[in-house]
Amino acid sequence: MLQKQLDSVNKAIADIEDGAQSYTLNGRTLTRASLGRLYDQRDKLEMRIAIAKNGGRGFKAKYRGRS
Repeated sequence: MLQKQLDSVNKAIADIEDGAQSYTLNGRTLTRASLGRLYDQRDKLEMRIAIAKNGGRGFKAKYRGRS
């Protein structure tokens, strides 16, 4: 389940980075979540997945630079 959530967040990030921050459908304009929130959510999900893989113990953090 966590991996599926992470996949969805990564897709949303990719969509926004490709220019799909907002779109119009049937006359309604919809706006996706902010990149900052999605990055934060991705970081949390990655941490939870790493902890689950390590049997509940800590994890080794990795730095992902952002522009």
